[in-house]
Amino acid sequence: MDSREERRLLVRVAQMYYEEDMTQSQISKELGIYRTSISRWLKKAREEGIVKITINKDIDETFDLEQKLMKLFQMREVIVVSAKKDQTADDKKKAIAAAAGDFLKRIIKDDDVVGFAWGSTVASMLGEFVNVPKKDAHFVPLVGGPGPMDTKHHVNTIVYKIAEDFKGRSYFIDAAAVVERKETKDDIVKSNYFEKIAELWGQLSIAVVGIGNPNQSSNLVWAGFCGEQDIDVLNSNGAIGDICSRFYDIDGNEIKSELSDRTIAIDINKLKETQYSIGVAESIEKAPSIIGALRGGYINTLVTTDETAIEILRQAAL
Repeated sequence: MDSREERRLLVRVAQMYYEEDMTQSQISKELGIYRTSISRWLKKAREEGIVKITINKDIDETFDLEQKLMKLFQMREVIVVSAKKDQTADDKKKAIAAAAGDFLKRIIKDDDVVGFAWGSTVASMLGEFVNVPKKDAHFVPLVGGPGPMDTKHHVNTIVYKIAEDFKGRSYFIDAAAVVERKETKDDIVKSNYFEKIAELWGQLSIAVVGIGNPNQSSNLVWAGFCGEQDIDVLNSNGAIGDICSRFYDIDGNEIKSELSDRTIAIDINKLKETQYSIGVAESIEKAPSIIGALRGGYINTLVTTDETAIEILRQAAL
């Protein structure tokens, strides 16, 4: 076959497949070419520029932000929600909570161990799992309770209600996130009832966590847990954020202190081994906290707003 005839045939095969929506079997019958050769001709048509395939990524401007964040921090998945100018802080939390809920519906399988932290953003996911298919999964807190916080934001409430929606099994931690003495913490984690919690933490497959900013007024809940000395230690070590009441700096290094010894929570490094460690957080003020979490590898999936994503990329480039 001379080059002109070959090129004419390449064009014809491409037209039939891409423009006329014919199957490869139909093309084979029409042109008298072996079915196994059609895919080879189509590939050659692309290689020679006869067919050029483009993906319209501009259909959703958040897609570009997702790809940039995934590449920069080697993420498993990033979901960026478009924030509207007139949205309140609660509206934005609800928007990313809904997106995180959709993601969970897709990935939760039977026998999964799904862990949750406490907080207003994670609690905003409640109500997102109505009429979901039953999953024989385990739902467990990753940290003790938050102290003097609205009951609906309590980790046991979050775990119970989401487990109930999926008709899975729920487990609870009957203790505060931070206790007054290390000995008290040791007694709790060594107790018989805590054995099941520790076992499930060892089998964790999905983690859903908020990301705290120690400098935000919303984190004043820590006033009931931390003394001035604790706060001074965190500040002197550059605490920029926390996950499950475990603090870290801007480079993602965990900050070890006497406070750590009084904290009832999963080892934050365990999240690095989890199949899906999902951070659900937004706000420009939290950008440094999210960056620290990403650099530390504590989350491999992020659900956030576009304005937060833009700020993360800006600050990460400094």
